[in-house]
Amino acid sequence: MNLLPNFVHRRIAHRPEFVKIIDNISWLFFDKILRMGVGLFVGVWVARYLGPKQFGMLNFATAFSALFGAIATLGLQGIVVRDIVNDPNCKEETLGTAALLHLIGGALAYALINGVIFWVRPDDSLARSLVAIVGSVMLLQAGQVAVYWFESQVQSKYTVWVQNALFLVMAAIKVVLILNNAPLIAFAWVVFSEAATVAFILFIVMGLHGPSLRKLRVSVNRARSLLHDSWPLVLSALAITIYMKIDQIMLGQMLNDEAVGIYSAAVRISEVWYFIPMAIVASVFPAILEAKKRSDEQYYAHLQKLYDLMVWLSVLVALPMTFLANPVVKFLFGASYIKAGTVLSIHIWAAVFVFLGVASSKWFLAENRQILSFHRTVLGAVVNVIMNLILIPINGAVGAAISTVISYAISAFIADSIQKETRQMFIMKMNSLNIFSSFNRMASRHIISK
Repeated sequence: MNLLPNFVHRRIAHRPEFVKIIDNISWLFFDKILRMGVGLFVGVWVARYLGPKQFGMLNFATAFSALFGAIATLGLQGIVVRDIVNDPNCKEETLGTAALLHLIGGALAYALINGVIFWVRPDDSLARSLVAIVGSVMLLQAGQVAVYWFESQVQSKYTVWVQNALFLVMAAIKVVLILNNAPLIAFAWVVFSEAATVAFILFIVMGLHGPSLRKLRVSVNRARSLLHDSWPLVLSALAITIYMKIDQIMLGQMLNDEAVGIYSAAVRISEVWYFIPMAIVASVFPAILEAKKRSDEQYYAHLQKLYDLMVWLSVLVALPMTFLANPVVKFLFGASYIKAGTVLSIHIWAAVFVFLGVASSKWFLAENRQILSFHRTVLGAVVNVIMNLILIPINGAVGAAISTVISYAISAFIADSIQKETRQMFIMKMNSLNIFSSFNRMASRHIISK
């Protein structure tokens, strides 16, 4: 199945490798749109059915389990894909070893999940059960090697077929559960069932369209090599997870599960816009890299216009949502979630720094400065935890939203002024925040012009 329009396909048909890449991107974009649309619809229905408290418990279990996800994945995705591309003759060894490492990492992560939840919630049997069920997804990480294989072959359509087919089936099952007044624990089992079925089917599909499962093998030397290259990514993934999930966990521990439900409802609406900068940056950055080859002046001029665009788009999202937060929340989630309106009106402004952060993340790759990006993520995670400790007892879920905006601002903006290598980025982002001058720069010439 080709997702490209016929007129586009005709124009690039003489470049088969380019067609393959664009078609692969189309599948991934289709995956995002489908999941966002159906996910938001069904997610809102589930939230209405469960109510803030039970919805909060389910989100707490999901966030708590995700906190240990970096241990299960071991930062292997990019490393495995790279090694398969660079040394295809050893693909069976690489995939087999990665699968075993995932099994070991997943078992360790699952043990930690259950141990820690017994420690932090010793008297909450329902929370422990939810975490045990949702956290068991960690035991299924070996199935990710199939995703790595198809990504290395630029054949993400197989992954999209399987994941979206199961996603739609599970969405339908959630609707059936709602209509039949199912208990909260049933929704946790849906999370596990989806992950287990996807892992099983992807393994079968990989065996049909890739290396035979019988030929997969394990090598101690390959394991050492993979772990040697991936351990910095484990630390980075852990910092990112803390950065993104710790607010929901701290709300649940410092206040109650209802506060988590209110906050989660607001975050679902706020973060739905984050696909915009990812799509735009991925599309225009190759042109910016071409400008870098010609001259630094053109390179930084293009970067400046990209930052300008990110600020304008984020403000166009955040400004109306600030005033429409309450009616939007009430319309989607119902009156029981009305407190999420205030949370949303604050949290939505994190978009300004998220959009800028996505744009500048490509600069770190272009300049090979990933370690600086890691420092910023760690700084953001630390600030988020500290601010949550201060503001949640005072302002509850609103305090968590304020903490998120502050930590994102420090990580994606203020940190640039601290690091010498990124000080020019700080000045450029400051210029972008002057929306009138940034509009003039964008109007003067197209961002991807050459």
